[in-house]
Amino acid sequence: MIKTKIDNTSTEEFVCEAPNNQVKNESFASNFKYLIVGIIFGIVFVKAEIISWFRIQEMFRLQSFHMYGVIGTAVVVGLISVQLIKRFNIKTLAGEMVSIPDKTFDKGQIYGGLIFGLGWAITGACPGPLFAQIGSGFLAIIITLASAIAGTWLYGAFQNKFPK
Repeated sequence: MIKTKIDNTSTEEFVCEAPNNQVKNESFASNFKYLIVGIIFGIVFVKAEIISWFRIQEMFRLQSFHMYGVIGTAVVVGLISVQLIKRFNIKTLAGEMVSIPDKTFDKGQIYGGLIFGLGWAITGACPGPLFAQIGSGFLAIIITLASAIAGTWLYGAFQNKFPK
C-alpha cells in the first residue's frame, strides 16, 4: 500500500489494481491523450495489415506467419512490460502504484476462448481493430461491432449462470 494525497487535507492508502481503479478523476480534456494514442494505434494496425480480413484468414488457414509474428511480438512485449512494472514498481501517470494480481484458471476461459476464436475466424475481426476497420471504410464491420457489444451485454447479464 502507498499513501496517495487525494485532496489538500487528507491522505489515504491506495493500490491501483488492474483493471484501473484510479483515485484521481480525469477531465474530458485530459482524455485527449487516449484519442491520440488510439488514432496512432489504428494507423499502425492499418499499415501493418493487421486489420486485413485476408491476413486473418491466412493465419487461420496456416498459410502465413504474418499474424503469428504480430501476435507473438505483442505477447513478448506484454510479458516484458508486466515484468518491468512488477520489478521496478512503476506507477501510473497519476502516481498510483499498480498491483497486478495472480490469475486463476477456470474452465469458462476455454469456452470463452473457443467462442472468441470462432467469431474471429468467421468475421475476420477481433475487437482490437474493429474501429480501425470501420475507419478504413469496411462498414460491414459495424454488424460485427454491434454483435460484440451485444455479446458483452449478454455475458454481463448471464455471467453468474455460466460454468466456473
